[in-house]
Amino acid sequence: MQPLITRAREKISRLEDWAAVAILAVMAILPCLEVIAREIFHTTIIGSIVTVQHLTLWISFVGAMLAARQGRLLTLTGDTGWHLKRWGPWANLPADIVSVGVAVTLMAASYRLMVIEHSFPRAIVGPIQIWMAQLIMPLGFAVMAWRILRRSNPAWTYRLAVIGGILLLGIIGAVGGLQDTGAVYLGFLGLLLAAVLGAPIFVLLGGAAILLFWNDWGVLAAISVETYRIVVHPMLPTIPLFTMAGFFLAESGASKRLIRFFRAWFGWIPGGTPVVTILVCAFFTSFTGGSGVTILALGGLLFPMLLRENYSGRFSTGLLTASGSLGLLFPPSLPVILYAIRSQTPINRLFLAGILPGIVLITLVALWSVRQGVVQHVKRPPFRIKEAWESFKAAKWEVIIPGIILVGIFGGFVTIVEAAAVTVVYTFIIEAFVYKDLKLSKDIVPTMVQGATLIGGVLIIMGTAMGLTSYLVDAQVPSRALHWVQAHIDSKLVFLLALNGALLLVGALMDIFSAIIVVVPIIVPMGLAYGIDPAHLGIIFLVNLELGYLTPPVGMNLFLSSYRFKMPLPKVYRAVVPYLIILAIGVLIITYVPWITLFIPSLMGY
Repeated sequence: MQPLITRAREKISRLEDWAAVAILAVMAILPCLEVIAREIFHTTIIGSIVTVQHLTLWISFVGAMLAARQGRLLTLTGDTGWHLKRWGPWANLPADIVSVGVAVTLMAASYRLMVIEHSFPRAIVGPIQIWMAQLIMPLGFAVMAWRILRRSNPAWTYRLAVIGGILLLGIIGAVGGLQDTGAVYLGFLGLLLAAVLGAPIFVLLGGAAILLFWNDWGVLAAISVETYRIVVHPMLPTIPLFTMAGFFLAESGASKRLIRFFRAWFGWIPGGTPVVTILVCAFFTSFTGGSGVTILALGGLLFPMLLRENYSGRFSTGLLTASGSLGLLFPPSLPVILYAIRSQTPINRLFLAGILPGIVLITLVALWSVRQGVVQHVKRPPFRIKEAWESFKAAKWEVIIPGIILVGIFGGFVTIVEAAAVTVVYTFIIEAFVYKDLKLSKDIVPTMVQGATLIGGVLIIMGTAMGLTSYLVDAQVPSRALHWVQAHIDSKLVFLLALNGALLLVGALMDIFSAIIVVVPIIVPMGLAYGIDPAHLGIIFLVNLELGYLTPPVGMNLFLSSYRFKMPLPKVYRAVVPYLIILAIGVLIITYVPWITLFIPSLMGY
């Protein structure tokens, strides 16, 4: 019996992997065909845009199912093995009860949404209707619930306890509404405890939305409505597509070629290798959105290189940890796209606004690196024009990728979604057929599955966070917050300082994607009330959250560096202190000198 079950699980896993690959492939190819049809044949492909939007819904949930299967759903605390060592397997029980209960409740809410859509059918394209696309939502939550249960507690006694927790939540849900502030506070405490003990972030946000809707006798299907609405947003396909392009680059030999290129051109200056580290990491982060792929992909190459040149381990660790998010403002950064969607700021204008602030942050960290190179008397190689030219020829197809994106978008040749699709196809072709680093037989599928896993882990957080945001908007929290702030703060400069402090706290407690979904609707009206340009407000928000990647307790780069360099978290904390100070200075400069943000958009007429 056991071998039969094992074989069945293996077949299901392969089916999921191939489903993720197929979805991503169609999402990349269909917009490219749309460009060809429009530019060459002066026609369009009927339903291509809405099809790609709904495929984003599918890759979100298929990717989340993959993340649950691999134990890679994003959590606030990263590796939570500390509590297992101290208290044993039972330490997982609170997180399991809450996680599975929330997932099952979201499954029921999604099923209710699907039933409503089935009663009033609307077509996506041809015979395919919206409710058919929404089938993946209850299925995805059900699979995640089961896999969280299976992986966390292998003993049947623990599973029975978790099932008891689900039944308890079901009984509470059957009541229809809590109408008890004390019970809501108790529920929030339970969610926070579960999060500390390793429950996924989507459980924390989804659970908060469930509690608030229950307390007001709200319809839980509203949470799923908001999840569906954000995930099928016309601009959201750019996130999985650019992420996939980043994975193709990270899994190929692009990192070695780019390191050689930047080293040949910049390695001769004092602190040359750290400066090269900054530039290479910024290049990769612009595609991966600060997701940590940069640290994982480049850390193994750059860390030994820094140590060989006699830079200290502490300096090298801090540099790589900070550099993992330095390209966050440059096109085609995923957080920039998501902020633009959420705040209804033109994406093109926000990308232009981020260029100079991004350069400022890179320059400040580079100056610190130059100082270290001088202080430690590190030898530096001479500049050789022949090596510089040869390194460019070797990496030319990758170096020009940002230029292709910018020319395509700002030249009016493609939309941003089409630019993302073209980038995926382009990187696939150059890495698989020009450089031949990725083998079709053994590399492409695992790379795309890795990308889908990260995509699902991020988008499921965004979807559930939208349910919480919906409640906050309905409860008029943004307008109440605005009135309170206006009553207590008269000065625009004081407001900006308070905003920096509040956002730094948000960055220390939330990941950037859920923060964008939950916090942006609250701060945008405040920015308008104080006369802050929307693009400037967006850059202020993003640089503060960029700083949050390095801020305890949940700065994502801290956990990834600890894992990648096999270093205790306290040592990583100490290593990033200089960079926290440097980047904080950069944040203040960007905040109080709006010219830095607005010069290029005004120059380009945006």
